[in-house]
Amino acid sequence: MKTAVVVCPGRGTYNKTELGYLARHFPDAAMISSFDALRRKAGQPTLGDLDGAERFSIATHTRGDNASALIYAATLGDYLSIDREAIEIVAITGNSMGWYSALGCAGALSPENGFLVANTMGALMQQTLIGGQLIYPFVNDDWRPRPERRAALLALAAEIDAAPGQTLRLSIDLGGMLVLAGDEAGLAAFERAVEPVQERFPMRLGNHAAFHTSLMAPVAAAGRERLAPALFGQPRVPLIDGRGAIWRPKASDIEALWSYTLGAQVTETYDFTRAIAIAAREFAPDLFIVTGPGTTLGGAVAQSLILAGWRGMGGKEDFKKRQEEKPLLASMGLPDQRADIAGR
Repeated sequence: MKTAVVVCPGRGTYNKTELGYLARHFPDAAMISSFDALRRKAGQPTLGDLDGAERFSIATHTRGDNASALIYAATLGDYLSIDREAIEIVAITGNSMGWYSALGCAGALSPENGFLVANTMGALMQQTLIGGQLIYPFVNDDWRPRPERRAALLALAAEIDAAPGQTLRLSIDLGGMLVLAGDEAGLAAFERAVEPVQERFPMRLGNHAAFHTSLMAPVAAAGRERLAPALFGQPRVPLIDGRGAIWRPKASDIEALWSYTLGAQVTETYDFTRAIAIAAREFAPDLFIVTGPGTTLGGAVAQSLILAGWRGMGGKEDFKKRQEEKPLLASMGLPDQRADIAGR
């Protein structure tokens, strides 16, 4: 039996190619119905309507109140589909809103309460839509660590943030990428200051707010008002949060877990890179499983392992060689890799 750490994706992972993902893969129709009942009560379109739409709509499907619900459900469905006779899940982590999914997968929130948390926070983010996010790499195509480049970019962001009338902070440490968040003035200042790379970056993230910065304090406060600590419980599987802290079964402070989830997790930098490094070092899994939807988080996991020097990997070629010899990363959004993970 293989051991695995499960990694739950965040916003921006349910796109055109994922349309119909729940219909294709979610293993429990009754659970989807319970999620849709909550959506109807809130006056929101159902998952069935969104996932079953004739065509993908950026305006509809990427809205925080819709995207969060779709991504949570897709992630949970994939988690429930993992073949437990072949794979022992030793820990769970996630990226950004993937933390809510991780809580649901690990049992710290019931499936329905996890959906309630993800759906509520997604709706609050959409209602306020404070600021925005962009993404920019500090590694080259070879994925080799460039600490001096990372430091220079963070220094630039700090300089922009210190100037009057503009805000720019590190939102997510995402493998070889920096996700920066701030107001329009801060984001625009960064875009003017850096060179375009790979014909894509710096890339604005559509329908994203200034997640994981102090600008989100009103959203965090509203979340604490609407979502009580009683929704939370002990995880059944160890959880690794956006600081690299581990929440263990039967030993977690539930009030602290609630406070972190609807406090620092919303308003402070989410260090996904550290979470993956801690997962590797503390649990030494045979495999990292990235649930769907989407496949974009696999690169960030691989880059995070390289940055951590995991198993002697120093760059992209080292990772590819290990992956060919004995796969250490599987993305359930890829049909061939899903077939090796999902129960028959």
